Amino acid sequence: MLRDAGTREPVDPRDALTIARIVRVNHAGEFGAIRIYSAQIAVARWFWPDCVAALTEMRRHERTHCAMFRAAMSSRRSRPCRVMQLWSWGGWLLGLVTALLGRQGIWACTAAVEATVHRHLDDQLHFLCDRDAELHGIVLSIRAEEIAHLHHAEEQLRAPGRGVRLLRTIIAIATDGLIWLSTWGDSQRMAWALKSAKS
Repeated sequence: MLRDAGTREPVDPRDALTIARIVRVNHAGEFGAIRIYSAQIAVARWFWPDCVAALTEMRRHERTHCAMFRAAMSSRRSRPCRVMQLWSWGGWLLGLVTALLGRQGIWACTAAVEATVHRHLDDQLHFLCDRDAELHGIVLSIRAEEIAHLHHAEEQLRAPGRGVRLLRTIIAIATDGLIWLSTWGDSQRMAWALKSAKS
């Protein structure tokens, strides 16, 4: 395990484990996002065709991100998440249900997931900055597209009502839970490290 592509300096074993988990959970999360968008697109083609182009573009981004994290696994002794089926079927079900709720359901889902992902990516960037330069660059490169997804979704949620706010909260909590499960709590360790650095 190398600190970055240009050095041979080894990474602390505990840090190497966290880095492997970052790659694993990001790969799983991107796969889950693909499943969410795929289900939403299937429904939107019938009921909300004006949403299809944006959802298709977002899914294209997520497919690229997923491939990048998959490619980063082997050199970090990582492997696909053991709860991939939860990401897969949970993502599909979430996409289906929120699309059936209408445009506001679709964009509430995107906003909730992307806001949660954005927070975790910031934690990861802080953790990786002096531990794995290559992975730090990968995470940084996808962050702009994830933020663009969040901003687009929030623009569609004009004056969201109580139901939309509740839906966003539920989805955010579920996403946090899956991230925690997929990293065996390392996401919380990174959050604590970021909080300490800001203090």
